[in-house]
Amino acid sequence: MASSRLTRLLELRRLLPLVAAVLFVLALRVPVWRITLTAPQYVDTLVVDLYAHPKIGGDWEEVRRLNKYVGFYYPDPVYVDPNYEPHEKAIDVPEWILGPVVFIGIAAASAIVAALPTDKISRGLTALFAGSIAIFGTMGALIQYRLYQSGHTLDPDAPLNGLEGFTPPLAGSYEVANISGTAWFGPGGYMMAVGVALLAVAFGLRHSPATITDVPGLVRTGCDRLRDRVARVLPRASGRGTAADPVPEGGNRASSPPGESGDGSATNDPPRTTPDGDPP
Repeated sequence: MASSRLTRLLELRRLLPLVAAVLFVLALRVPVWRITLTAPQYVDTLVVDLYAHPKIGGDWEEVRRLNKYVGFYYPDPVYVDPNYEPHEKAIDVPEWILGPVVFIGIAAASAIVAALPTDKISRGLTALFAGSIAIFGTMGALIQYRLYQSGHTLDPDAPLNGLEGFTPPLAGSYEVANISGTAWFGPGGYMMAVGVALLAVAFGLRHSPATITDVPGLVRTGCDRLRDRVARVLPRASGRGTAADPVPEGGNRASSPPGESGDGSATNDPPRTTPDGDPP
């Protein structure tokens, strides 16, 4: 009985959600989002780390002074006190406090699905994967909206006023005035992405009892299928251009000496004669 339970636990469709759950929990302890900034008045690149809960790390004090120059402020989580003093003109982002709820909730759901009976795990993995994509996708869209809101409500009393509204990207580079910035995943963001990828693999294996010992075979099978698909999609060079090109009109045959074909071989045509039987 114990051996049977261990074997079932080692099924990839159960093991991968458990690993994903651990990654989601660990992602709360490290920054999920990182912004790097360069400006002429700073020799070194400035880094701002943002967490899934109301906390900012890195060079946030220097960046706050830099943002104040253009009237762009850190968001105000409203219901909790972050590790910085929100500006009175900062936009309200109360949903920031829900970050831990989202990560822990999906981690708990992953662990529950991993323990489901065999006849229910397929539906559980489907709901888990679809739900995590929907939740994280909604969260990303909401963050992008808040970035748009922040970039279009610049403080008109800032030292450098008159700037047009801008939208910092959730991932990518941007420029405002003489400040250049790049936003990308922090360590927690990579953990989140890997966790979702593991849920995707578990979803793909939802009907398979394959265990961790079957991974090499699954990899080989996957590579073979990929090669077959590539071979069907890409044109086969060996099957192209093998047919002989037609001889153009007035080509080799017209330029060959009498009595020879276009390839230089002798012809077997009978000699031409006149109606009287004499050679021409």
